[in-house]
Amino acid sequence: MTTAYQILTHTPLWVWMLLAYLIWQGMQAMQPRTTPIWRALILPLVFIVWGVSRIGFGHQASAWPLVVWIAAALTLLPLGVLTPRRFDVDHKTGEIIRPGSAFALIRNLIVFSLQYAVGVISAIDASDRALAIIVGRAISGATAGYFIGSTVALLIAYRRKRALG
Repeated sequence: MTTAYQILTHTPLWVWMLLAYLIWQGMQAMQPRTTPIWRALILPLVFIVWGVSRIGFGHQASAWPLVVWIAAALTLLPLGVLTPRRFDVDHKTGEIIRPGSAFALIRNLIVFSLQYAVGVISAIDASDRALAIIVGRAISGATAGYFIGSTVALLIAYRRKRALG
């Protein structure tokens, strides 16, 4: 129990704020809603920045973490492009109309949990740090790749639907 308590108390405040934001966004996504396109791009941008920030240029003596990041990003980028979420466009306002879904909440919690677990492992056990760095880069790359792909798909579909209106 002490270890769990120490992990929780040594977690930076920004991590808990990010978790609260991701849960809030996921709960919002469970209800049908209308939103401007720029607002629909905030969460993907958060995940892309988080994924790219974990590359860690110049921090490793080996190129493997970067290679793993790029491979994971390229692997999940097509998944993001090919699995866009449904939406309609209000042609008068230009806002997007999305049906409610638990998908965003589940996705957000999975990505957060994976990133958090890797951070905890690398902070606690020095012998597992090298493996945690590689796994962390794979998760970060996959996350960034998926959200880059889903953002591209959203913007293409948005432009197409706006043009039809």
